[in-house]
Amino acid sequence: MSNPIDPYAAELPPAQRDGRLGVGVISAGRVGAVLGAALRNAGHQLVGVHAVSEASRDRAESLLPEAPVLEIPEILRRAELVLLAVPDDALPPLVSGLAEAGHFQPGQLIIHTSGRYGVGVLTPAEQAGAITLAIHPAMTFTGMSLDLDRLSACAFGVTADETVLPVAQALAVEMGGEPVVIAEEDRGLYHAALAHASNHLNILSAQASQLLTGIGVDQPERVLGPLMRASLDNALASGESALTGPVARGDIGTVQHHLELLADPQLPADLRAAYSAMARAATQRALDRGLISEDTAAALLDVLP
Repeated sequence: MSNPIDPYAAELPPAQRDGRLGVGVISAGRVGAVLGAALRNAGHQLVGVHAVSEASRDRAESLLPEAPVLEIPEILRRAELVLLAVPDDALPPLVSGLAEAGHFQPGQLIIHTSGRYGVGVLTPAEQAGAITLAIHPAMTFTGMSLDLDRLSACAFGVTADETVLPVAQALAVEMGGEPVVIAEEDRGLYHAALAHASNHLNILSAQASQLLTGIGVDQPERVLGPLMRASLDNALASGESALTGPVARGDIGTVQHHLELLADPQLPADLRAAYSAMARAATQRALDRGLISEDTAAALLDVLP
């Protein structure tokens, strides 16, 4: 079977590329609407979008104005490439239901954007003759046009059968990103790593902002922004070696004082729990990197609940 997408197509202007496809987007959530627009910008034609909620219809109108809003079976009837951008838990029953109803077509490209799953979840579509790909953008989305610019610095976790892996990689490049091949059996850990980094960073930021607001700092983002950006840059460049602060210095009294303050019943309980959990992890990492001694690590762990 020849690849339906030329792996070098992204090097040409959209109008000059071979293998342009009719694309259907299910659904117009934050990810689906943006990736649909990215595929359109790569020269593909949008033949339909599924949008149920008012928010998704607004996104479709803003980012995919040329695409008619259609029911899912009609999108599958029209599209050569179907983008399934639905929540993780909704993906397996959706695929199974569509397969049982006979909506998948032989040779049709069926792509999901879930980080959790590889192509195994698309087996019912593959059994119907479809070509199945998992392409997950490692990015947080707002569902607005500014996300299109962010794709240029975005990695895409791609999983596919070896024979069609170049197709998944080419599509990631066409959308502006960099494909990173993830083995089927590694998708769960891949997704856990991204969720841990992105979502928990958000919570840490919110918790720190809450503490600063509570002591009268009107714009906590002005205090935290430069610090957190520098910390993230250093951590990505140097890993645990960039660790600073009371744990890395072995300042046991400071850590204990923080915990005493965070035990204030007027503060949310999750603040102290999160601080303690991350400090325990930081202690072990600092010990492993030789930043603190075994005795210091033991003393830190003794004060951490």
